[in-house]
Amino acid sequence: MNKNTNKQFLFVLGAALALLIACGPAAAHHGSSNYDTTKAVSVKGTVTGFEFINPHSAIHLEAKDDKGIAEQWLIEADSPNNLARAGWTRDSLKPGDQVTITGNRLKDGSKVMRLQKVVFADGKVLKPREGDEY
Repeated sequence: MNKNTNKQFLFVLGAALALLIACGPAAAHHGSSNYDTTKAVSVKGTVTGFEFINPHSAIHLEAKDDKGIAEQWLIEADSPNNLARAGWTRDSLKPGDQVTITGNRLKDGSKVMRLQKVVFADGKVLKPREGDEY
């Protein structure tokens, strides 16, 4: 191999390795292995924000713990496209809405969960996908 061929080979090898390294976290992000899917938890509180954005929508919730201390929760939901198929809009949740949210909590115990359903104070239910049985 001459000097230029070596440089080209090393460049291509380096680019391929960089691509593999970059793709790993992206693939891992979309799995559910970080969530405890063996049980669902419910949190009752007040919506403080709703982000109807890609790649995942997010609900921000303030709830009270057993001692009455406010906790901030992040509820990760599906993409806006998937939520829209189930009847959601960017106005489905508004700051101040009183809701109970059920989902699968992160295994590390942080105040983050994957959405299964939202139940409003009046009993209305929103699910992230059509046909969900939650």
